[in-house]
Amino acid sequence: MTESSNSGRVAVVTGASSGIGAATARGLAGAGFRVALLARRLDRIEALAADLGSGALAIRADVTDRDSLVAAAQRVQEEFGGADVLINNAGVMLLGPFSPKFHDDYRRMIEVNLLGAITTTEVFLDQLRDGGGDLVNISSVAGRTARPTNGVYAATKWGLNGWSESLRQELHPDVRVTLIEPGIVDTELPTHITHHATRQVVQEGYDAATVEPPDIAEVIVFALTRPRHLTINEILLRPSDQAG
Repeated sequence: MTESSNSGRVAVVTGASSGIGAATARGLAGAGFRVALLARRLDRIEALAADLGSGALAIRADVTDRDSLVAAAQRVQEEFGGADVLINNAGVMLLGPFSPKFHDDYRRMIEVNLLGAITTTEVFLDQLRDGGGDLVNISSVAGRTARPTNGVYAATKWGLNGWSESLRQELHPDVRVTLIEPGIVDTELPTHITHHATRQVVQEGYDAATVEPPDIAEVIVFALTRPRHLTINEILLRPSDQAG
């Protein structure tokens, strides 16, 4: 597909206030898409929308709040005529030892990473099916490998991977489903970790990250701009120096 063939297509990006979400919105806008930016931090997505121009729309929404997603979908329908693409990017990575002390962290990851993606997709599904759409789920290398301190985070990503494969089979050919599994990317994810010792160790790895959000965004845009007869179902990406 060329940029002109993407003109008029509408992409909804969750977690668009930073990192991979913001970079993907920029990449899609550059490829000719109109973009609806969904996030809780309205000031950030409003600034991004202003930077992207008239083809961008900022909508405050929380993927754990179905009512806010329904309102967002209605606004996308009213202002853009509906969504052609949904990028389920919103996520949190609250790593740490498995302990009752971190019960709230576990629940938060499940609600955002897994249930948030499921609910957002359910809300936007009819729009995606109208004329043929694309669903992109942002998972992680942790959806394939589990280590000490990432158990619940990995569980949410393994769950996202399994659900994506089921949807790939169920929604074809109305909606193409693509799963993106990045390794370490230079984002703010470690800053939200509540267990201090784990945060320090993880942050050191992220400080040395050689992959930036625009690198992942470029791959997402590539997958979305393939001809409709081709679906890129799964992409695993790591920095060249990341072993596992």
